[in-house]
Amino acid sequence: MNRITGALSALIVAGAAAFAQDAPGAGDVLTEGTLRNCVAYALAHQPAIQQSLLDQKITDRIINGRLADWLPQVTLGISAQHYYQVPVSIVGGSPIPVSLTNASTGTLAATQTIFSRDVLLAATTAGDLREESRRRTAGTSIDVVVGVTKAFYADLLTRQQITVLDDDILRLSQSLKDAYNQYQSGIVDKTDYMRATVSLNNAKAERRQNEELLKAREAFLKQQMGYPASADLPVVYDTSRIEPETMLDTTQTLEYGRRVEYQLLEVEERLAEANLSYNQWSFLPSLSAFGAYTMNYQATSIPPLYTRDYPSSFVGLQLSFPVFLGGKRLFDISRAGLEVRRLEYDVTAFRNGADAEYAQAMADYKSNLNTYRVLTTNLALAEEVYATVQLQYRAGTKTYLEVISAETDLRTAQVNRTNALYQLLSSKLDVQRALGTIQY
Repeated sequence: MNRITGALSALIVAGAAAFAQDAPGAGDVLTEGTLRNCVAYALAHQPAIQQSLLDQKITDRIINGRLADWLPQVTLGISAQHYYQVPVSIVGGSPIPVSLTNASTGTLAATQTIFSRDVLLAATTAGDLREESRRRTAGTSIDVVVGVTKAFYADLLTRQQITVLDDDILRLSQSLKDAYNQYQSGIVDKTDYMRATVSLNNAKAERRQNEELLKAREAFLKQQMGYPASADLPVVYDTSRIEPETMLDTTQTLEYGRRVEYQLLEVEERLAEANLSYNQWSFLPSLSAFGAYTMNYQATSIPPLYTRDYPSSFVGLQLSFPVFLGGKRLFDISRAGLEVRRLEYDVTAFRNGADAEYAQAMADYKSNLNTYRVLTTNLALAEEVYATVQLQYRAGTKTYLEVISAETDLRTAQVNRTNALYQLLSSKLDVQRALGTIQY
């Protein structure tokens, strides 16, 4: 029998490091499609994950680019010109040429920011920006884990439904054989035989529908994983281990801090406060140091131009103080303050939404758990009823119509229990997502 080596309960408590050990390399395909392996493959190959990781790198490059403004900025400039009319300067009322016909200069200049609100903002928010990028990747990873897990169980549900129909076809085939034998013996008329044939054909047609549905669900699972559509995905599972995975501690309490959405809001609050400080710093001057060394060459003809230079150099400080900008700074400060207040309402709205989401998810789980238990009991009863009616029909005390009714009830009970199991697993995943306990 197939085995689920990566059970859902183990999946949601295992760390990212454990997934990394099982994750296949780029371009690989799975030889054993357990739930754990499917999730690990998705975390390594899903395009949404790869895009999120690239976004992290892009954010890091942007931060480094802004922090580079703290370092000295050095430029080198070289120019050469030929004067058709030599520039002059009036000295003592007389025009004096200030250059020869040919001139060339080379300037090495450097500036160093001492204080600027732009670079200060970059330095104070670098950590939060990186944290925000990581949290977004975490949110994407959680979405992928949930999507792959639900797709895996949808695939598993369809396989279970096919198994149920296989059992049904075996029962109907035996019923058809019994009805035919009794018809040949003259005990019953041919209507029992014809009804058995109709029921068997219907079961076979339904199985065919589920086979086609399974192809679609396999394709969806591959899409959720980022798995090659043309490659085989051998889904591996053990039905005997699925039921224990439905259990959940319903006494857990909601802690907002475990939700990645709340963590993102906390980072955004810090960034908004930093932006408010940035606008408040607009009343402060900016200070920078600068210096340059210039090599100046002049000559009346080209060949001896670079034989002698007339260098010059200087250093200095620049203090820039914006005096009046039409009230722009005050408006910017007011706007930044309002943005901080707006985020406070976002946090409040998230708390309210998270409470409602958790309450709904827990209610769905408890309801689905009760439904599953009731349907499990119904299945046991339907199996007993069918076995009894089948024996009574063979003994001639029950009509074939009662056999068909009992068989229909049994198949309905099997299908309903299988559907309830999937709904229970799905609702358990929703509770864990609402609690923020899904790991990746």
